[in-house]
Amino acid sequence: MVGGAHKRAHAALVYNPVKCDGKRLRTTVLARSAQHGWASPRFYETTVEDPGQDVTRRALAEGAAVVLVAGGDGTVRAVAEAVAGTGIPLAIVPSGTGNLFALNLRLPQASPESMIDAVFTGFTYPVDIGWALLTREDESEDEHAFVVLAGMGLDAHMIARTNPQLKKSVGWVAYVDGAARSLPGAKPFRTVYQLDEGRLHSAKVHSVLFANCGLLPAGISLVPDASVDDGTLDVAVIQPGGPLGWVALWRKIWWDNSVLRRSRAGRRVLERRGRSTSIRYLRGGAAEAAMTGPTPIELDGDEFGDAVRITCRIAPGALTVVLPDGHDVSAL
Repeated sequence: MVGGAHKRAHAALVYNPVKCDGKRLRTTVLARSAQHGWASPRFYETTVEDPGQDVTRRALAEGAAVVLVAGGDGTVRAVAEAVAGTGIPLAIVPSGTGNLFALNLRLPQASPESMIDAVFTGFTYPVDIGWALLTREDESEDEHAFVVLAGMGLDAHMIARTNPQLKKSVGWVAYVDGAARSLPGAKPFRTVYQLDEGRLHSAKVHSVLFANCGLLPAGISLVPDASVDDGTLDVAVIQPGGPLGWVALWRKIWWDNSVLRRSRAGRRVLERRGRSTSIRYLRGGAAEAAMTGPTPIELDGDEFGDAVRITCRIAPGALTVVLPDGHDVSAL
């Protein structure tokens, strides 16, 4: 039981009323709390002005023994940012259009009730969280958490050009529309990047991704070695050359990473083929990239404006998540 010795502990549900059925969730959390002898839960709605950080901090200040979050990837990111480092468990109730973090945790997606039950019958597990320090053109700085990945360049352009109404209707598939809008005018830009204070690299890229985990819907492995509990930051430097380069990039992500790597024979094929030049994978504890001009940034699928420098790091085990009883953590 997540609540442990807290016989009269109470749970807090932080939810985005636009992305989930708040009434249904409140009713279920209330019923399960009573069933397991917990005190009455407390409920907190996110708003446009507060996507989750402030209400989560209020829930923690009011003594929540566990925080449940229901919403899209942006809501999960905001609530995780407030909970990280507190030791209070976070239960992710799959909702909204993305839920990439829930996907990477291999959580049950079909029924929100199963993750609500896990609060009372499951167990907790420490996972990593990423932090991105953004330096703006005016030299001001602001830092934000990410649970899946931070990106600069084309992926941020793609997200900015995704139709919000289409995303609301068809979910993550809407990003294909954003990609179609972005690719025709995509141009590489110069960046200088560095891992763990190692040597500097200079390259023309279309995008650089800093990943805490790398699995996308439909089994697509964007960053195949990324894991939520390895204490390591995975970096993908995307630099396809011309139309054939984009074909090679798609083959690398869709076929090589997501199909061939899953079998021993497939891995042998990849070893013989050699390294792809369209995407380069690097690993470390932290990474920094400086751009020649303001470049769009995204964190877990949300726009975060333009920056001239981004410094990302992983905080190992800083986020305690709730998992269902018997959940296989070896797959994380």
